[in-house]
Amino acid sequence: MLYEKAPAKINLTLDVLHKRPDGFHEVEMIMTTVDLADRVWLRPMNDGKITIKASERFVPNDRKNLAYQAAELLQKRYGITEGVEITLEKSIPVAAGLAGGSSDAAATLRGLNRLWNLQIGADELAAFGAKIGSDVSFCVHGGTALATGRGEKIKHLPVPPNCWVILAKPAISVSTGDIYGNLDLSAVTHPNTAEMVKALEAGDYEAMCKSVGNVLEPVTMDLHPQVVVLKEQMQKFGADAVLMSGSGPTVFGLVKHESRVPRIYNGLKGFCPEVYAVRMIGERNFLD
Repeated sequence: MLYEKAPAKINLTLDVLHKRPDGFHEVEMIMTTVDLADRVWLRPMNDGKITIKASERFVPNDRKNLAYQAAELLQKRYGITEGVEITLEKSIPVAAGLAGGSSDAAATLRGLNRLWNLQIGADELAAFGAKIGSDVSFCVHGGTALATGRGEKIKHLPVPPNCWVILAKPAISVSTGDIYGNLDLSAVTHPNTAEMVKALEAGDYEAMCKSVGNVLEPVTMDLHPQVVVLKEQMQKFGADAVLMSGSGPTVFGLVKHESRVPRIYNGLKGFCPEVYAVRMIGERNFLD
């Protein structure tokens, strides 16, 4: 049996530039990994089948699961006759804007690359990931990156300045399709992606906090007022910067001073069932 860690990601910025002819949106976003992770266990099987076992009952155990799709893709591409049992120990909330499913798929790609001795390089593995979902390419690499295109074009960036990340997910699920469907690109305030890149390159925590932005945040907030309350409370309790991740509904706060973390964490527990205090990871997985 083989084990891979599947970290969550947060969006420091998320910009949508326009809708593409293929129906996807052209995005420009800066993502980084945090130390909240699923555990993915891969057990070789002789029956040729792909089996998904998940600790969370809302996670699909069939072809709808991105980890299943990752295993099936490699099986078909390389003519693998061996099967695999994929066990997902979930810690990342489901449908939360933290790329839990995408990270599970990326971990499955990395793990099966080792288990089946395929010797695929990181960039090629990330290209396989792009066939599964927009965030999978980033999750294959991990770390901190600028993602463009529909999310599959990755440019690596420096690790963010050291800080705590408080994550809070309200007891709702958000459909990414609904959020993009309600996005009016003529009325958005675009984040300054270039300023965020400069802040990361300079290791400037204050500039990083000033540069966070997500064009999907107002859309999700209009549909789900709980997200507004959560953001306001996190700001009130003293986080240095507060933003919704992805299409939501998870809100995160950046906190430099550890002494502030318990107050924010405990304060949010009164509003929200799922609260996590974690560190940024921000460092890449090196496969080559």
